[in-house]
Amino acid sequence: MVSLDHGTETRLPARIIGRRRYGTWVAGAVAAVVVALLLASAFTNENFSWPAFGHYLFSPSILLGLGHTVELAVISMALSIVLGVVLAMMRQSANKVLTTAAGAYVWVFRATPLLVLLLLLYNLAALYPKLSLGIPSGPDLFAVDTNTVITVAGAAIIGLTLHEAAYCAEIFRAGLISVGRGQREAAEALGMPGALALRRIILPQAMRAIVPPLTNQFVNVVKTTSIVSVIAMPELVYSAQIIYARTYETIPLLLVVTFWYLAITALLTVAQRRIERHFNRGEASQ
Repeated sequence: MVSLDHGTETRLPARIIGRRRYGTWVAGAVAAVVVALLLASAFTNENFSWPAFGHYLFSPSILLGLGHTVELAVISMALSIVLGVVLAMMRQSANKVLTTAAGAYVWVFRATPLLVLLLLLYNLAALYPKLSLGIPSGPDLFAVDTNTVITVAGAAIIGLTLHEAAYCAEIFRAGLISVGRGQREAAEALGMPGALALRRIILPQAMRAIVPPLTNQFVNVVKTTSIVSVIAMPELVYSAQIIYARTYETIPLLLVVTFWYLAITALLTVAQRRIERHFNRGEASQ
């Protein structure tokens, strides 16, 4: 409080003192100690073999396996998104046959472990030596050896696509449900066809709810590609296994694999944030 010559008094704004957060300081100190101990252990333990890590980090075999991993993840995710959208629309349909078929698909492929699915596809020739098209009990119009169609790469892509499409279908269905019924009614009142309303009104709003879980699913697909190593698909993990089976440098090669998975996940996280900002522009301006 300050007194003036005219006998008036002016109140100065009160100074706000923030509450001291001792818990934050303690947690930060503990985290710093733990990180320091981990780093000291990592760089003083010769079993980590950091020179070997640096040698194999950009090895042609590793980079080739990395390329196959990214290619497999991108193709499988793209196909899964397309199939997932179709399944989500079928789940939302008033046609009971379509709803039941889509629900059965989601149930079957969410319940089947991916490893089992990959092994079934890889050994499909044991069930059907030939894939044919023709009249029952009649001549085949078209026939091909199963192993020429279901190759290692084909089994990996088909298995990942069928498996992930079930999860993508639920992600898209949840996004479509998140858009209010009034938006659909407004589109109908404007005379918009169903496909146009879906593309111009429903999906842009649903993407705010779809993008985060869909990106997480893409990250999961990238990591899940390591399972295809069981059918000798030359992706990142299988390439590392081939090398350390010969050199016995298991730990540094596993660290190389971990590094590249972390790098891919970091790039996907940055992409996710940018996509989220794009679809949240309308909400941020309100």
